[in-house]
Amino acid sequence: MRLKTIPSLDLLRSFDATARHLSFTKAATELFITQSAVSRQIKTLEEQIGMPLFLRGVRKLTLTDAGRELAATVNSMLNQLEITTSSLVQARAPRALGISTTVSFASLWLIPRLGSFRARAPLVDVRVSASSDVQDIKRQRLDIAIRYARPEAELKNAQVLFHEEVSAVCSPSLFSNPAMPLTAPVDLRNQVLLHMDDACGEWHWYEWSTWLAHMGVAGLRPVSTVRFSQYDQMIQAAVAGQGVALGRHPLITELLKQRLLVAPFQETPTRSGSYHLVTEPGSASRPEVVDFKSWLFEEASVGGLGAEATHQDHIAGVATPDRAQR
Repeated sequence: MRLKTIPSLDLLRSFDATARHLSFTKAATELFITQSAVSRQIKTLEEQIGMPLFLRGVRKLTLTDAGRELAATVNSMLNQLEITTSSLVQARAPRALGISTTVSFASLWLIPRLGSFRARAPLVDVRVSASSDVQDIKRQRLDIAIRYARPEAELKNAQVLFHEEVSAVCSPSLFSNPAMPLTAPVDLRNQVLLHMDDACGEWHWYEWSTWLAHMGVAGLRPVSTVRFSQYDQMIQAAVAGQGVALGRHPLITELLKQRLLVAPFQETPTRSGSYHLVTEPGSASRPEVVDFKSWLFEEASVGGLGAEATHQDHIAGVATPDRAQR
């Protein structure tokens, strides 16, 4: 019965636009149709209702009493319909989440784990902005920044994600090579050492000289060295068996678990810096930001804060007599 008494939506939209503008021409412009089409639709609506809705004067339209009553109802109805429809569309539309972090953290820690967050929040569009520079997350329209802090530094308005430790790592094939045994740090004199470029000496805790001094073999000279400008590139070289690198836990935790890298020495890892989570204040309450932070700390508790235990497991594993199979 309702379908027979309610006019079509096209007629009501034309009526609403005409009632607001009191002009067929302006209504036509808003609706992207011709003035004559609007005029015909209003006439059809008046015929269906059985009474005039406008008084047509010379270059002037005026609503009748019936027209004013219908205009209030139609305007309210269309507004509510638009609000409801928009809400439903937005509920199904992908939500955007912008994340800023370093190149090494993105490639070695975040991206390998990102699939589990996507499975948890499939409607969230994730944008990872990886850069060695500290980005202004508000200006770059980002929501979250995962930033590295030096050992002595403290970041304001930030949450500690996890601390970082450094130890020597290499590929299983390099470790199991009987021609160049790796049983103690002094054996590194027979190896190629992989370095990160640090021309200004700003990252001394990543330098082999610092680590070797800590191990009691200061001044050790390796067979040769290879230098890299990006940490993830250096780790790729270590995985490929091209030399021994200083591994940053927990960035390399998954590589240790997968046996793509091993820690050859029974050493106590040296503490370096830490990773912090910074949230853009305007994004803090957004559901996707809250969900991502919750997921991030869950992952950190498994692959971050627990990295030392994982590291010790690998040391224990490679200390067994059956070295050739490790």
